[in-house]
Amino acid sequence: MQPRLMVLLGVVAVTALLPLAGAAAGPVGDGDAKSPPATPSHAPSAPATPSPSASPEPSLLAGLGVATAARCGPELSSPDGVEAQTCVLRQGHDTWARTYYRNATGEQLAAVLTVMGPVGRTVQMHCAVGTEDEPRACETPRERSAGAAAEYSAVAEFAAGDSGSLLLRSGSNSAAPQGS
Repeated sequence: MQPRLMVLLGVVAVTALLPLAGAAAGPVGDGDAKSPPATPSHAPSAPATPSPSASPEPSLLAGLGVATAARCGPELSSPDGVEAQTCVLRQGHDTWARTYYRNATGEQLAAVLTVMGPVGRTVQMHCAVGTEDEPRACETPRERSAGAAAEYSAVAEFAAGDSGSLLLRSGSNSAAPQGS
């Protein structure tokens, strides 16, 4: 009789926990995509992700919002202590550039991020790079795409604040460094 009681208690416990697990996970396919984490205060804020009903494209993920495609160049570093990787991003009908960087130089730097598209379209963003040795990002405003994603490229240039000498140039379609 004791094994039956244990099985019955196990069934009751599982039955009681299943509704809790469903409530913690939330409804499946509710269509409310969670907003991404807040952008750093020095990065321009991006417009909210459009709802799936606003842009019925093949790039939609089932109930999760519009997918973002990224084409990034290699992660680069300079002997001076600047590290960066630059990407062209596309979401729905918008294209923009973003550079991820880390400044270990101990001095403030100036950076210019440029996204270049078809028919001579260019957008530049000047980024103030502080002295903190933490990973950061800078991005251009989102613009309506004017061509295929492969027709876009981006470059970020990091320069010393006082002298203006170039410390690092990072591109979205740079070839990976070759080993020796």
